[in-house]
Amino acid sequence: MAALGLLLIRLVVGLTMAAHGAQKLFGWFGGYGPKGTGGFFESIGIRPGVAMAVLAGLAEAAGGLLFAAGFLTELGAALIVLTMLVAIAKVHNKSYWATANGSEYNIALIAAAIGVALIGAGDYSIDALWR
Repeated sequence: MAALGLLLIRLVVGLTMAAHGAQKLFGWFGGYGPKGTGGFFESIGIRPGVAMAVLAGLAEAAGGLLFAAGFLTELGAALIVLTMLVAIAKVHNKSYWATANGSEYNIALIAAAIGVALIGAGDYSIDALWR
């Protein structure tokens, strides 16, 4: 049952992160694509905006897909943690609560990513095939 629990956590967190990356990279799922996200990044002091939006999107998409698949799980988790720390530092720093533009969502994703990285991706993962 533990392996199924880890699979559920990895799929939800990983695919959510990958979808956030797709918002930045392609404008999917209600996102703004590189140009729109880049404009927002420029407005909060992240320059060059479009290039940084693409890098953020790639980190979120790659990290999320690696994490979901349980392939190089620690790397996927590190990419998730990195992007969430930047999001907290630059955007979600008004309070703890998400309803007040806070960091609660980001912290929950960080905790899930670090937790899975520390205990391993579980039996239903590509990493498990390498053991």
